[in-house]
Amino acid sequence: MAAPGGARRLLLLLLAGVVHGASAMFVVKDGNGTACIMANFSAAFRMSYETVHGSQNVSFELPPSAEVLNSSSCGGKNASDSSLVIAFGRGHSLTLTFTRNTTRYRVQLMSFIYNMSDTWTFPNASSKEVKNVSSVTDIKADIDKKYRCVSTTQVHMSNVTITLSDATIQAYLSSSSFSKGESRCKQDDPEPSPTALPPAPPSPSPSPVPAESPSVSRYNVSGDNGTCLLASMGLQLNVTYARRDNTTVTSVLNINPNETTASGNCSSLLVTLELQSKKGMVLVLWFGMNASSSRFFLQGIQLNATFPDAKEPTFRATNTSLRALEATVGHSYKCNTEEHIRVSQAFSLNVFRVWVQAFHVEGDRFGSVEECLLDGNNMLIPIAVGGALAGLVLIVLIAYLIGRKRSHAGYQTI
Repeated sequence: MAAPGGARRLLLLLLAGVVHGASAMFVVKDGNGTACIMANFSAAFRMSYETVHGSQNVSFELPPSAEVLNSSSCGGKNASDSSLVIAFGRGHSLTLTFTRNTTRYRVQLMSFIYNMSDTWTFPNASSKEVKNVSSVTDIKADIDKKYRCVSTTQVHMSNVTITLSDATIQAYLSSSSFSKGESRCKQDDPEPSPTALPPAPPSPSPSPVPAESPSVSRYNVSGDNGTCLLASMGLQLNVTYARRDNTTVTSVLNINPNETTASGNCSSLLVTLELQSKKGMVLVLWFGMNASSSRFFLQGIQLNATFPDAKEPTFRATNTSLRALEATVGHSYKCNTEEHIRVSQAFSLNVFRVWVQAFHVEGDRFGSVEECLLDGNNMLIPIAVGGALAGLVLIVLIAYLIGRKRSHAGYQTI
């Protein structure tokens, strides 16, 4: 009778999330057979998908049969961007994209591609498409140190949550083994400092429109090959959430450049700008590039914030499938009109007087300007009004001349 009891206990532990799948080792090597990326972790996936009978939840783990694909990369000449691509199951893959600066490296982007036609994993799925979700992460470590996190780390991607457990990860290796030194994750800190949790921002105003527009600030992100992002813009957060008293409030918050720290990373196909306020808010913008059309665009936005009067004080919103602030690579995008970028049902980003250029920036100067359609439409309004007034004046003048001619005709000599 002991065996069934042990089985029940194991099942309860699994349901409680205490027991995780076994960790697996993944290694990426360069052309000489030298390891450049090493990772050892277990991963659990939890997601929802649509079936013919409605929404369905599914959970599964990274299997022992998962393997590193040849599309993994140690990066280019300067190894500024490298990637670990892990394939498993029937057409699924997990990708960790790394970037670095002079002192630190990080998993800049985690992407998950899943095949809805896999009936074993997604029974009765209404779609048979291959879908791609991604998110920036907080996995980072000092150069020549390994990232170590025994605790679970969750990465949220739209309808998917990936949980890493007992993780040891290192990129840009100086030898084909993990370094002895390590950078520990915040979750493993046995005695978190009082500042480990961000202080709550001031209670948001119920008014959806602040008294003033946000201040315009200039941002610059540089990498091994120079500047990869130049931006000048004012940013405003528009967040809707439920309070503890079940009322809904819309909070509009301006990003104050004087109370915000800016950082970022450069890679060949992804440029990231991260803004962190003194009150703990983190806003991440990442720009992608379509190599075939040579166009850059704002691809994703992520917001992490805290609202103390909310039912759920921790607010998080992510969208990785945007197509905004778009221009030709080597040129800059400019728009004096306020732009509203919808990230989720509860969050939108308002951008004021934006001037931005991503990837190829020469001499820290903006390239040729490509203006937004909104500015063009604003120019059409005064032109249309001026044309209408000119037409009205012309009509009045013609009517006057006709009337004058008729009056002269009435006084002809008999």
